[in-house]
Amino acid sequence: MLLGTEAPEDLEQMGFRKITNGKIGEGLKTLLRAAKAYESRGSTLEAARIYRYIGMFMLNRTNSVDKSRPPLLKSAYLYIRLISDEIEKEEVNLDRLEDFCLNVLEIFSTLGDMKNLHRYAKEFAKMYEDLGDAYYSAEDITTSIRVYEASLRHYRIIKDEEGIRLISEKLVTLYGKVAEERLEKNDHVGAADIFFRVAFFIKDLFGYDLHFMEMMDTAGKNYEKASKLSYAEGDLDKTTELLVKAQYSYLLGRNFNRAKLIGLNVSRMLYQIITTYKSMGELDAAAKKLMELSKAMIGLGKFENAIEVYRSILDISEKLEYKVAVRKSVLEYLAAVKSDINLLETIDAVEFYIKKKKYNEALELIEEAFEQHSGELGKIKKLLYSAEGVNEK
Repeated sequence: MLLGTEAPEDLEQMGFRKITNGKIGEGLKTLLRAAKAYESRGSTLEAARIYRYIGMFMLNRTNSVDKSRPPLLKSAYLYIRLISDEIEKEEVNLDRLEDFCLNVLEIFSTLGDMKNLHRYAKEFAKMYEDLGDAYYSAEDITTSIRVYEASLRHYRIIKDEEGIRLISEKLVTLYGKVAEERLEKNDHVGAADIFFRVAFFIKDLFGYDLHFMEMMDTAGKNYEKASKLSYAEGDLDKTTELLVKAQYSYLLGRNFNRAKLIGLNVSRMLYQIITTYKSMGELDAAAKKLMELSKAMIGLGKFENAIEVYRSILDISEKLEYKVAVRKSVLEYLAAVKSDINLLETIDAVEFYIKKKKYNEALELIEEAFEQHSGELGKIKKLLYSAEGVNEK
């Protein structure tokens, strides 16, 4: 049976238009025709995207996994085909590869298909490990680090302890070389970022122990050095940004006295900067600094004060990234107080989604952590929801 002569792009637009106009059934059928037309034309990525949309739309509308399964599975296997094609290229597009892998795993997770989720996470972990070895052999340290990190994420999904240990060791070694280069150039910010990152790989090797805490303490010291240089240059924006990073590095390193001292000092600075920005009418800049102040307050354990500041942010902007940032800070505080390695792993996963600007996924992980720690976080969750005008379920 012929699909018709319409171009898949036209069918896609027509399908979305029908859905917007309330003709849901007709719209989905038209989108299905578009997906098939894209596939017939060899536009695999577009077909995978449309099948996924259809599946997720059906799931959200009917709450039936069974009804959404066929288009979602079709999408997953098209993404798997795209992964196979991409990995065979002479120059692999890592952004595309990462997105394809994420789509596959998110689909199987959505469907509750743990067998395939673990199967493909394992395959992707080994694929990235081999790719990382190839980049390392070519002496491309920067790319090998990125690829090894992707491998580690997938080994963590399947809880492959040997794979986690092996890749973490490689990353600690490689990042160590890069950190030395940063310090030789007096790039304390770059070095601090690396030490902070390496701490999470050290956590995989030794747990939340002295090794992890020493690395976080080193990160804190370098952020502090960098903040003093920024202050000397008169850059107060950068100074406060770096001091909040130093505060949280010391906090996670359980150097609570140093974290408290920095938190108090940076809070005073931030009040002054925020007042200046507001008087100048620069509200976006004020919101960013209010976010830093909220984080500083959370790091001091002053949750009610932090939420009052958070309310002020929401009066200016309701960006989802602010909701994620304040909640992540709460998890970091709790992880430090409890020396909780599981919370560290959640924080690491959240950070990955933040870097990808996938704030909904980050928020979902955080909410799961809040539920698991409802005893400790019940009060702060109520404060957050109250500030956001949300009725807690």
